[in-house]
Amino acid sequence: MRISNYIPTLVAFLFAAVIALFGANLSSRAIESTSESAVAKQLKLEGYEWVNVEADGLQVVLTGTAPDETKQLAAQRAAGHIVDPARVINVMDIETQAKIVAPRFSIEILRNDEGISLIGLVPTAWPRDVFVSDLKSAASTGSVTDLLEHADYTVPDMWDAAMEFGLEAITLLPRSKISLSADSIIVTGLADSADQKRRFERALDDKKPSRLDVAINISAPRPIITPFTARFLIDETGPQFDACSAETVQGQARILAAARASGIEDPSCVIGLGSPTTDWARAVEAGMRAVQDLGAGSITFSDSEVSLVGTSGLSASLFDKVAGELEAALPAAFTLYTTLPEPEDNVSTDAVQFVALRSPEGQVQLRGRIGDERSQIAAEAYAKSAFGSNTIYSALRQVDGLPEGWSIRALAAIEALSKLDNGSVTMQPTSVRVRGRTGDVTAKASITQLLADKLGSGQTFDIDVDYVRQLDPILDLPTADECVARANDVINANKIVFAPGSTEVDESSTDTLDRLAKALDKCEKMEMEIGAHSDSQGGEDMNLSLSQARANSVLNALISRRIVGVDFTAKGYGEEQPIADNDTEDGREANRRIEFKLLGGDAPQDGQSDQTTDTPPAENNENETPNE
Repeated sequence: MRISNYIPTLVAFLFAAVIALFGANLSSRAIESTSESAVAKQLKLEGYEWVNVEADGLQVVLTGTAPDETKQLAAQRAAGHIVDPARVINVMDIETQAKIVAPRFSIEILRNDEGISLIGLVPTAWPRDVFVSDLKSAASTGSVTDLLEHADYTVPDMWDAAMEFGLEAITLLPRSKISLSADSIIVTGLADSADQKRRFERALDDKKPSRLDVAINISAPRPIITPFTARFLIDETGPQFDACSAETVQGQARILAAARASGIEDPSCVIGLGSPTTDWARAVEAGMRAVQDLGAGSITFSDSEVSLVGTSGLSASLFDKVAGELEAALPAAFTLYTTLPEPEDNVSTDAVQFVALRSPEGQVQLRGRIGDERSQIAAEAYAKSAFGSNTIYSALRQVDGLPEGWSIRALAAIEALSKLDNGSVTMQPTSVRVRGRTGDVTAKASITQLLADKLGSGQTFDIDVDYVRQLDPILDLPTADECVARANDVINANKIVFAPGSTEVDESSTDTLDRLAKALDKCEKMEMEIGAHSDSQGGEDMNLSLSQARANSVLNALISRRIVGVDFTAKGYGEEQPIADNDTEDGREANRRIEFKLLGGDAPQDGQSDQTTDTPPAENNENETPNE
């Protein structure tokens, strides 16, 4: 049989194979498309939009980035519900997980009469046992309840500084709660008195870390005020309080609102115990309105007694009208006394008086009139007990016919003087005048309470007392000379460093500048010169210019540290004031220096001169600037 007879059959078979192959391909593509579409739709319905679906023959390939391993497996299972799970190929990535953030470490220290308790979370690597031991030693107690948890993370920056401050605070405050962390500190405590409260606050403020947010809230019990006093006056300087007491927070707010309305910019009023009536604030408000209606004068509340005093030359009809309206407005518990002084032309210039004076050095003089020998001995003995027996000079003169109660009022004048650092108290039959300076913020109110109690109703007293921060023993402010000495001591111990030929303070001196800022923090109302000096290498003009630029650089560094109490002046002296031999390296090193000097004061003492250096040390070079 010829081969040609098989050709048609062979062709038929080949054609059938091609048709079958083409059909299989179409069927495979249809399956791929159907599977891909069905799986993609299902995944989208279940919220897995981040999955990419591709069909490869009978296999379904899942790609994309899963948020986590759980979501990755869930997406794979969802695809397996649509097609045979064996056909699902999982090549999905998992999103890189962020580094686990360390927990916020903190300690809350509670201290009372029973001991100390610790609550919080601390780093495992932190020496907790040492801290607890230090707490026991600092607070002088063996009772420390440790309820701290720990976690194995790096100790945060400033954690040790916060813990050190916590030890200082818990030592100072026997009743307190102190919250410590690496970014903030909150101190809450109780003090026994207003003075102790101020001491606590000042001590903590001095010790607090500069780079931490520190909140200090010390509370003191309300003082017992006897007599309960308020005194408002208007004179040539404007409206003011000599003393102000309030019985409640609401009463304080009412009085302060009235004070601001009268023109007092920053009034203050002490909340205390001892008010004679719940209508105290309403009565004080009415009294303040009366003085404003007069335009000048004073109103004094001493417990339930009220004294309205006009000024010499005031219209009698206006005074009577205002006094009548005030008497009607005052609550029933109060008794009003009024005084309108005679015109000054009718006042005798030969007034009887008792005068007590105290000098800035602490010496006290008593002069004027006293009733008898017994009263004189009593006044001098009282003054010696108040000021010291070696400080009293008495020039009292015994006379008859003095007003009733003169001796008692003389003792009140001496007591008022004891509240001043220096000043005078002048007592006349119908008035007392107090002048002076004090470092006690409560002195003016105390003197007002004292005179209101001792003088009685209808008496006129004038208090002109200035509070001077430098005299406040609690603030412990240094003198101007002490400030200069402190600054020079700091830079004697740690030199201010400049890079060779540079006018900018080197970073290595940051700690020295911080110490300078702390040393000058309490200095107030003074002018200080920052003097920069060079050696004799280089040209004279170049040395002068370089030293001036370096003095300016130190000035800017201190200004940036907010030293508000000192007015700095920068001055470059160049090579004109050497303190050592410029022919030796040690001498040149000594001559390159910064000096602090009180403007108008004495020059720095010996030993306060060698304060700056260059780093690194420069080798001898003809082209070097004078401080290189």
